[in-house]
Amino acid sequence: MRYENFQQSLVAAVLNAPGDTSPALRSAAMQRGALPAPVASYVDKVARHAYTVTDADVTALQQAGHSDDSIFEITVAATVGAALYRLERGMAALRGEEPD
Repeated sequence: MRYENFQQSLVAAVLNAPGDTSPALRSAAMQRGALPAPVASYVDKVARHAYTVTDADVTALQQAGHSDDSIFEITVAATVGAALYRLERGMAALRGEEPD
């Protein structure tokens, strides 16, 4: 892919930069992998229907002990993962591949 190096740099920055969350948690958020509640439902909502995220969703994470910085990092990881997934599916469609 033409921009593969940019994608790799972006993923590395999201996963490996110092932060409040562990790289493992950010990776799981990016890949929509196994996550604890309420992080799992929040990541799913961000990745699939970001326009429906409300203050109540953020408050639930805060009440579960997540700082604003960690919520931001989780959000960034989830959005980057969703964007890269959509890019790959779009490129696959252009190649004439069948959807998942």
